[in-house]
Parts: sequence; structure tokens; C-alpha cells
Amino acid sequence: MKKSVDQVRVFMGAGGEVQEDPKGRFFFDDQRASFTDLSGVRLIRCGIDTVRQHYRGMLRPETLALAESKPGLVDFAGYRFHFSRVGRDSGYQYKLQNADLGLILLFKNFNVKPDASGPHLKIEVSPHAIDQQDSQRLQEQLDFLADAALTHRERSQCAVHIALDLQGWTPPADLVARLHCKATAQRRFDGVSSFEWADKSAVYGYGQSFLWGSAGACQLAIYNKTEQARATDKLDYWESVWKRYSNPFDESDPANYQEDQPVWRIELRYHHSVVQQFADGSCSVHTGQFINSDCYASLVPHLDGLWRYGLGNFRLLSRPGVNDPLWTLIRDDVRVETGRDSLLDETEYRRYYKTAKGFSGKNVDLMMGNFVTLLARQGVGAKKGIEALKTLPVWEVIQEHYAAKEMTERDIYRQIKERLEERVVRWGRAV
Repeated sequence: MKKSVDQVRVFMGAGGEVQEDPKGRFFFDDQRASFTDLSGVRLIRCGIDTVRQHYRGMLRPETLALAESKPGLVDFAGYRFHFSRVGRDSGYQYKLQNADLGLILLFKNFNVKPDASGPHLKIEVSPHAIDQQDSQRLQEQLDFLADAALTHRERSQCAVHIALDLQGWTPPADLVARLHCKATAQRRFDGVSSFEWADKSAVYGYGQSFLWGSAGACQLAIYNKTEQARATDKLDYWESVWKRYSNPFDESDPANYQEDQPVWRIELRYHHSVVQQFADGSCSVHTGQFINSDCYASLVPHLDGLWRYGLGNFRLLSRPGVNDPLWTLIRDDVRVETGRDSLLDETEYRRYYKTAKGFSGKNVDLMMGNFVTLLARQGVGAKKGIEALKTLPVWEVIQEHYAAKEMTERDIYRQIKERLEERVVRWGRAV
């Protein structure tokens, strides 16, 4: 995408005098000769909403023994959890959940044999668990649970969701038209409900929630957090968080939460594969050393860098080539609340993309596209197609490629089925 420019930030005095100010809340568009006033926008809090820490290793016998249990309460690693099976769409077979701790352990990867080393564990952390302790202590707890579940445990990166809550701003009616990004996926939902579509974009709640991008890469979500929290019965918790960041002694503080106004959330969701690309490609401007983070705790000082990158990847424009004033404001003024110093100004952030060598990366996608074309020409259905695919000597590599995108065997089948149907409808079987 062509780089866009910002409007001029200015300070407007009581007497009408105007002077350029990098922290001003007025923005001047010199082409339209107009001002935008964002003095009423309250940036309440920017923090981590979700962490998903991935681990590789071999399942311990006592962990596998849980598979023989009936759904219900079990003891694991000194904690009480609720054990249950989960659907194939998760990529894992079993789940241990403790909502009070704010932790969910998904274990036994569908695509790896139980007695083989592989990506057998993912621990999902809820917002209140992240909020209750510092990142280092949280990481120690996650590693402790991983050691209890796996032998030869290795961290294999984490996924994070960075969320900004603000008031005094409402998404414009033409938000979808003005939001520019590399992703072709856009979603719009009508009615508050759960959703998890891949490679689409959406809006729900009568224009109250928007989503861009793929779940397997980087996503941008904009939604009415007040309505979402009320629908999930968590409004009391979130109001306590927002009030904690308010200043009761200064009602004019631009970060104060106002109960009579809705809170909108702008959220960037990073898949663990994208985080790994940053870890491999970002380095210190002083030493040239790559950050090489593999867990949440080591990623925390770089969250401001991920926030800035996301707002450059998804850009709200006021007109072609010019950033919307709100986008400039939240890019320059927002810092992620982590309790630790940021390394934003000391690190050059880049994503490292692996080259397509052998039967991995781009070559797998090219092979799958040609495979679907051959199925269509021969009149072979998706069910027979995936059975034939599983007989190939490169099937394991194909599985690993899609497992990195958190896609299960069933997801691969669905993809083949959808692409096969599209291929037949658009181009015919014998073309």
C-alpha cells in the first residue's frame, strides 16, 4: 500500500490562536481547509485482551490418562479444572478449564500421534488473568502447567490481542469504505452473536462491530465493547477496569470513563505465526540483535511496536492518501499498559517471511490449487480428493503447513470442498 500522510496536529488557544503541536487534539486538513476536533475523545485504556501460549513436546502418561475420564472436575498440577472433549475445529481433542483462574488448556493435537512430539498444548489466558499479575509471573504459571502436561517442553510462540477502549468516538457510516488494508477479507454482522469465520470481513450489531483480515494472520476488530460486555454478562468487570484508569479528582481528564457513554474497542489480533515473523525479523537499532521472543513475557516490551505496525497495516483514511485524525491520535498517543518499559524506540520492527523451499509455504498452496483443478477436471469429489491427498508422501508436510495456521484436517477438507465448488461453478469441470 502507498504510504499515507497525516493531517497537521495543532493546539487551538482560547483566543483563537493556532499553533502546531504534536500532542494537539485539533487536526487541520490543508487541502480542505477544515479542522477536526478530537478533544472529546477519551483514550481510556490500551491493554492485552487475550494471550494464547503454544507449546511443543510429548504428552505425559498422566496427561493422556485424563482422556479416559468422564467430563467433570479433575485435579491437575495442583489446581481444579473442568475436563471435557472439544470439537475438531479447535485442532485439539481435550480441554481443561478453570474460569476462576482464567485459563484454558487445550491438549492432544488432532494432527499428531499421542506418543510423538509435537504441538500438543495451547494455553489460553483470559483478560482478568492477564490483568491480575505481571507478565513474568503469568509466564511462570503457564510454563509450570506446560511442564505438568508435557515432557521435553518447548515454547513455540504466543498469539496476542491488543485492545484499545475509547469513548467520544463512533465509527462513521462509511467506515468500511474508508478502512484500507492489504487483507481482502471484510465482515459485517447484524445482531450481537459469536462469530469465527476465516478469510472474510464482517459487521454485526446493526453496524456495531466490524472485522477485517484472516484469523491466521493479523485481524482488526472494531466493536461496541459496552454492548458486547453486556451481552456476555461481563459489563461489571469491564466497568471496574475502566474506572481504575480514571482520575476521580479531575473530571476533565481525557482518559476518564463516563458511564453514560458507550465504549468502543479497537482491537488488533495477532496470530502466533505473525508474532514469530516479528521475532525473526525485528532487531535492536543499537546492537542489531534479533528479539527472538518465544513467549508472552519476552514479547511484552515490543507490544507498542505491534500496535504501531497494526495501525499501519490497517488504515482509516479521511480521504485518499490522508489518514483519519483518529488513526493518527491512537497511533501516536497510545501506549500499551503492561507495567514494563517499552522498547518501541530501540527496535526496528520487521516481519521475516520464510522463502518457499521444498514442499512448504507457498509451494503447498500452489500444489493445493492445482490439485483442486485436477479434481474438477476428473469429476472427483472433495471426500475422495482428501483421501487421495492423505496417501501422498508429502501429506505430513501439508498437515504441518496448515497446522501452523491452526487448521485441522477437517478445515483442509472444507477448504477443498469450497474451492472445488467455486472452481466448478465459475469455470466448469473440463476447462
